[in-house]
Amino acid sequence: MHNKQIIGLIFGGQSPEHKISLLSAKNIIHSIDKNKFELTLIGIDQNGAWGLYDETNTFLNPENPETICLAEKIAELIIKPGKNGGIINLTNQRILELDLVFPMIHGLNCEDGTLQGLLQTANLPFVGTGILGSAIGMDKDVMKRLLKEASFKIAHDLIFKVFEKDQINFQKVTDQLGLPLFIKPANTGSSIGISKVTDENEFYRAISKAFEFDQKILIEEAIVGREIECAVMGNDQPETSLIAEIVPNHSFYSYEAKYLDSKGASINYPVEFEKNLLKKIRETAAKAYSTLEAQDFARIDMFLTSSNEIYINEINTLPGFTNGSMFPKLWEVSGLSQTELITKIINYAFKRYGL
Repeated sequence: MHNKQIIGLIFGGQSPEHKISLLSAKNIIHSIDKNKFELTLIGIDQNGAWGLYDETNTFLNPENPETICLAEKIAELIIKPGKNGGIINLTNQRILELDLVFPMIHGLNCEDGTLQGLLQTANLPFVGTGILGSAIGMDKDVMKRLLKEASFKIAHDLIFKVFEKDQINFQKVTDQLGLPLFIKPANTGSSIGISKVTDENEFYRAISKAFEFDQKILIEEAIVGREIECAVMGNDQPETSLIAEIVPNHSFYSYEAKYLDSKGASINYPVEFEKNLLKKIRETAAKAYSTLEAQDFARIDMFLTSSNEIYINEINTLPGFTNGSMFPKLWEVSGLSQTELITKIINYAFKRYGL
């Protein structure tokens, strides 16, 4: 019996959000309660190879978000499916002793239910949303259909697949949705591949850009309103944080505004709202979290119009833990340190598995 619970932190991955994942992992390594938990560091490089990493030498250039990358691994790892499955160290042929896996990988092939399915196949309990909720949360089209069915307000959109690319017509689209527009890949995070469009030239460039990242894209109307975020965690009775407002200094809250430009956006938190409105925002966030089958923790992004209507923009089922990430910041102003927050999330997962 261990004095400490062993947590397998998985980070990296092959998606365009690889570096964001490394920055998130770096913060968790720094903040996790080392009196309660022992970390086993599992990195996935950009070729998809799994490796065991040393806590003192996990990342190269760790202070620079532009150039952070994985250091040299100690051993190669592979997944063994089945009841007696797990993650095997190829150097000594032993299964890693893990009480729980904490995936902190953003984007395709990880946050979309793929990694969750792999861990479930290997009989490994893990932190965070499961296969179904992860897949729903990654596909903005499917997510919005479920939200609409549950009577949430969402932006009107048109969906196109890559074989329909040549049929997308600026005039027809703007007749339905107006200008400006947002054009998004259906399955990316961190605003990767998203463009704000104000004219015909931008429209066709944005379509080509979005299709570089996915086989399916959304063209959405622009909702005029305040961009707000709420952090949620828990399962049976989800808890909600105070609210942040994003005021982009770019044309919208793009990848560059989020991660590369320190003056890319003003983030105000917690935002003061009239008591009943704050209650309504938090209840809406919790309801959306449950509707979309989220587990343990997630972030809900919304728009608040001048008439106090709340539109759901999206859910992020594996929100970042970087220095600039809103999920830990919102819980911090709600009274939880990053260390306490990580402990709470891990405990929600243990409880869900009955461990």
